[in-house]
Amino acid sequence: MKKWIVVVVVVGLFGWALYDLLYEPGEAVEDSGDTVMTANGQGEQEDATSFQKGEEAPDFTLETLSGKEVSLSDYRGTPVIINFWATWCPPCRAEMPDMEEMYQSTEDLEILAVNLTETESTRNAVSQFVGEFGLSFPILLDQNSDVMGQYEVGPVPTSIFVDREGKVQSVILGAMNKDLMEQRLQEMD
Repeated sequence: MKKWIVVVVVVGLFGWALYDLLYEPGEAVEDSGDTVMTANGQGEQEDATSFQKGEEAPDFTLETLSGKEVSLSDYRGTPVIINFWATWCPPCRAEMPDMEEMYQSTEDLEILAVNLTETESTRNAVSQFVGEFGLSFPILLDQNSDVMGQYEVGPVPTSIFVDREGKVQSVILGAMNKDLMEQRLQEMD
């Protein structure tokens, strides 16, 4: 099963790279007139999920590294960044210091880092990663990739910005920096 997930992720990344190569930023996207959410800043990337701006973010419950159960709905009333990541992902490693800095410097923000645990070599690898980066936000373990599937996550990292009412406001594919996170949070106010 783990090999299958890795194959799906690699094929997804290849497809995304091919699409990114062929797609010209600024081209009109003709469809039903729905809002298309894109990243601004380094490497503009188009949203690959089916979520529309203002749509209710699906609730989920996952266990943290320490064994506590956490649900997205526990944070209603607070802006949340749901970040899907893995220890073997170089862009995930690159964004973690900025994510930790953002978490520490922003009083009214929650970051739920959903680890794709099924793709990891061991659970200990996740603990070591968290220790290496000194992460203090909740690390949630998606052991069967159920939440990944629920959110239709392809490439990692993928970050979903959820407002105080629990509605999706933005989806970012790829690594983020602190400036991009701050911009997206300001747009949600």
